[in-house]
Amino acid sequence: MNLASPFALTVWALIALSLLGLPIGHAMIAASILYLLLAGQDMGLAAEQLLNGLYNSYVLLAVPLFLFAAELMSIGSMSDRLLRFCNALVGRFRGGLAHVNIVQSVIFAGISGSAIADVAGTGRVIIDMMTRNGRYTASFAAAVTAASAVIGPIIPPSIPMVLYALVADASIGYLFLGGVIPGLLMAAAQMAVIALQASKRNFPVEEKVPLREWPKLTVEAFPALMMPVILLGGIRIGVTTPTEAAAVAAAYAYLISLFLYRSITARQTYIAVLASARSTASIGMLIAGALAFNYVVTIENIPQAVKAVLSAYDLSQTTFLIAVNIILLVLGCLLEGSTILLVIVPIFVPTAQALGIDLVHFGVVVVFNIMIGLVTSPYGLLLFIVARISETPLASIVRDTLPFVWAMIVALIIITFVPDTVLWIPRMSGYQG
Repeated sequence: MNLASPFALTVWALIALSLLGLPIGHAMIAASILYLLLAGQDMGLAAEQLLNGLYNSYVLLAVPLFLFAAELMSIGSMSDRLLRFCNALVGRFRGGLAHVNIVQSVIFAGISGSAIADVAGTGRVIIDMMTRNGRYTASFAAAVTAASAVIGPIIPPSIPMVLYALVADASIGYLFLGGVIPGLLMAAAQMAVIALQASKRNFPVEEKVPLREWPKLTVEAFPALMMPVILLGGIRIGVTTPTEAAAVAAAYAYLISLFLYRSITARQTYIAVLASARSTASIGMLIAGALAFNYVVTIENIPQAVKAVLSAYDLSQTTFLIAVNIILLVLGCLLEGSTILLVIVPIFVPTAQALGIDLVHFGVVVVFNIMIGLVTSPYGLLLFIVARISETPLASIVRDTLPFVWAMIVALIIITFVPDTVLWIPRMSGYQG
């Protein structure tokens, strides 16, 4: 590649602006405008791509709605009720609160679709519970909280899967269904790590919840437990599209918090709307930048060039998937997940299609990789969040997170080379891929 070509200078500008601290979405927009200027094209094309991509994509409406539902879960008392229910369910085992942490993330995953929302919703509460009276070290509690939070975007709903569907033109509904078994497999892998460490590190056993209290705890948590059922059920039987399901989730969370639990006020509703709007604006700017930059990448024919290079090596499906996994795991240590999804993944999609790899299977594998990146250093966004919440040195959290990372990589290998772990439920629901 000519290092002085318009595209090369655009890439250098993008890297320089990012290193100078400009948000990646803004950096991509600025770099795209620079490319249009250098290539002698109408610079208004950047705005055209941005607006067309944002306003013509009905699927993106799901993002603010899922974020709003997650905010309502955090502000209301749904999270507390779920924690008490999970404690009754698995707290009796050695390392019980660590298992509770994972089980509540599985349930919360069926509501928020965001790993950050999971940590924000119950992270501080569960870390405080685990570290009270010195039962667990703060670093281990933080590590479990970060690791379990990545289950959120695997089990539907999933904001990263919405973004993948946007760039790969894949079915969101089938992507959601395809994430169920991989998400449960990830949770099982994490719980296996806790079970293996429980005896060695002498984790405590929590006091058993009396059987007579189970009906009350179940009734209290039942409305929250029903949200994933409503979401998946509506999509599964065709009553709602994934975007409509997001609207149902937000409305359901609000009505339950307002009328049944009576745990949310008008001011708290305003705070939830404001918080979800801010998060949506942040994601929207990133998407806008990616849409403008992807136009540049398309004009330069980069995806087809990559496809031609890879075709020259006569890659098999297996070799390609191994290569993509390695690349995404490395990039996940260095880049933010949405950036990888919106900028890097579209380059791989044409090759995956040419090799006959199912795009639903490929999408779940991609998202699984990116979620592992959230808990791997040096970037590891969730590691920084739990370090701040727990006021624990980052190095200690990274050390305690490593066993979970290795367990998740084993689960990743399984879903990569056993496609039925992803495609079985979609095919049961009529998927023909």
